[in-house]
Amino acid sequence: MKVLETDRLVLRCLTVEDAPFILELLNDAAFIRYIGDKGVRTLDDARNYIENGPMASYEQFGFGLYATELKEPRVPIGICGILKRETLPDPDIGFAFLSAYRNHGYAFEAAAATMKYARETLGLEQVLAITSPDNVASERLLDKIGFRFERMIRLANDAPEIKLFATHPKV
Repeated sequence: MKVLETDRLVLRCLTVEDAPFILELLNDAAFIRYIGDKGVRTLDDARNYIENGPMASYEQFGFGLYATELKEPRVPIGICGILKRETLPDPDIGFAFLSAYRNHGYAFEAAAATMKYARETLGLEQVLAITSPDNVASERLLDKIGFRFERMIRLANDAPEIKLFATHPKV
């Protein structure tokens, strides 16, 4: 199901048929370094990740991470969307792209469209973002779409410190 469309991209709901793509993305070296190792090593793991993560989020919250595809050819290149974590007071934006599709403006295009969707369609006034402390590329993108660094936080007592960013309601 298509959720958003930009000049070059389509953002759509992930399905279990996306397991090969998710397996590749979640095992990308940059994904593991900056986002974390999700322990997804097989197609069954990837299907479970999709069912218990994005698909469960669509059902519970009406939003989640979406497959981000090129319009032509129709191939998934990343994920982008809005998440709701128990450990954060407001929803946060998340994105990750396969290495071959980084530095082409796709993440910016997808994230900017996702923020517009979050505000105009979902009615979210406040959206957060988190990054690992050394993820300079994601910080730059967040700055371009209106996020500002707030403070260092931990999502759990035993978790490493990460950077928290926030947008602010339009006045």
